[in-house]
Amino acid sequence: MAAITASMVAELRGKTDAPMMECKKALTEADGDMAKAEELLRVKLGSKAGKAAARVTAEGVVATSVNGTVGSMIEVNCETDFVTKNDSFLALAQAAAALVAEHNPADVATLSALAYEQDGFGPTLEDVRKGLIGKIGENMTFRRFKRFATGAKLATYLHGTRIGVVVEFDGNDVAAKDVAMHVAAMKPVSLSSDQVPAELVERERSVAAAKAAEDAAVATAAGKPVQSAEIVAKRIEGGVQKYLKEVSLFNQPFVKNDKQTVEQMLKAEGTTVKAFTLYVVGEGIEKKVDDFAAEVAAQVAAAQQSA
Repeated sequence: MAAITASMVAELRGKTDAPMMECKKALTEADGDMAKAEELLRVKLGSKAGKAAARVTAEGVVATSVNGTVGSMIEVNCETDFVTKNDSFLALAQAAAALVAEHNPADVATLSALAYEQDGFGPTLEDVRKGLIGKIGENMTFRRFKRFATGAKLATYLHGTRIGVVVEFDGNDVAAKDVAMHVAAMKPVSLSSDQVPAELVERERSVAAAKAAEDAAVATAAGKPVQSAEIVAKRIEGGVQKYLKEVSLFNQPFVKNDKQTVEQMLKAEGTTVKAFTLYVVGEGIEKKVDDFAAEVAAQVAAAQQSA
């Protein structure tokens, strides 16, 4: 049996970022063979997870799971679009969605601790995630999820794997499915105008006010009459009301028949939509843009300084 030294453990830790005790165990099992020990950590423990965790996961998939009136939707992220087509990654996402629906975890940490085995990894979902990171070589994370169990019927729609919608409703299944497709296409922010978040309304009001001020400045520069404060205020409010109609589901023209609103279509079908949830992969995540030319220049400069 080869002697496992502290320097060997430190070297393996530097390569894998795995805990020191795990590095020592792997080296012992590999009889001191560094390459074999690294492979053991990569496959068995997902030991690349530590270093991979620093990389942005702006790609990914949305998965849903529905059983009667109980369901879930989850966004699982990865680094590149290539991995979103990997069968093991897709299986992980679908399993996570099913676990959310079945166990109602409070957060990602609770979800990750649930029992699950896949591809020889386990016994928890987190162990499988780490194992697949090591196997595939790319970071992956459970970003967000939602469970649905209000007693309402559920309609789901997935546009590929990047956009997911769950609609909570009573009434006609086909009409609800159509609404789910509509939400994926038109991306409303609320059911009705009065439910649009206040910060969005204020942002739109600020934009309208800035546009009115710009128009006034142009008119002044051209020697043309400037609209009164009262008229400007009405223009701003009119712009806000137009925005509210554009982003509220019930007021939007129905994608399958733009001669009627979604609300009118639902009324005709005897269907009530109580809520909807829309997930778009990577929404709000700042993607890293690599500047290859700048990177090469930096490397050349560093080499010149060290010469």
